[in-house]
Amino acid sequence: MAKNKVISTEDILSTLCHSVTEVLSSASGNQIAYSAMVQKITRTCMRPDIGCFVLFDGGFTGLVVTNFTAQAAMEVYQDYMRSMGMPENEIAQSHLSDDVSNVMGELMNQIVGDFTSKVREQLQTSITQNQPKMMAINKQVQISVDTTMDRPQARRVTFTTQGQNIFYLELAMDKTEFIKLHDYDITEAVDPDDIIASQRTKKAESAKKAETSAEDVADDDFMADLGL
Repeated sequence: MAKNKVISTEDILSTLCHSVTEVLSSASGNQIAYSAMVQKITRTCMRPDIGCFVLFDGGFTGLVVTNFTAQAAMEVYQDYMRSMGMPENEIAQSHLSDDVSNVMGELMNQIVGDFTSKVREQLQTSITQNQPKMMAINKQVQISVDTTMDRPQARRVTFTTQGQNIFYLELAMDKTEFIKLHDYDITEAVDPDDIIASQRTKKAESAKKAETSAEDVADDDFMADLGL
């Protein structure tokens, strides 16, 4: 009898890393890469300069933390905003800006969506998660999952931007193995490019509505000045 395929924590981590690189690279045009070497750690932490955490529950329980240096966050943020056609004078210049936190949180949300989709298709299970929220911090903050984990494992992966700036992803989850009992078809995952295109369309529509509204107000004012 052929040995059944086993999918381990490292395989799940690899799937998550692919979601990070695919979404960020598609969104910003910045070629993101991650190290082939994974570090075992004993605890997950949020570290300066800007980061967020996401809790998973369902098919397995876990915690994902991303930690960006200010340089890495600004490189990804600014490349993304330029790819969206944003004028330079409207792009934030500090990682402490609320716009940077909001945009990076939006990108993390897209990463999580891509990852949960891959988990559903590849592992035949479902996970739910909280809404990611990016925040700038200046001190290390320890994060733990508020639930009992069965033999928790923690890993850290190093990512590098095109400009050679560094950021980190940390994953803590149950020691879990998924064993394939029989072959099945994997439906094609959502293309990150489609996610980015959808976001751009929404932003363009919002901008068009705002412009139309402003024109309507100007027309009303003009008519009012004429006493009509």
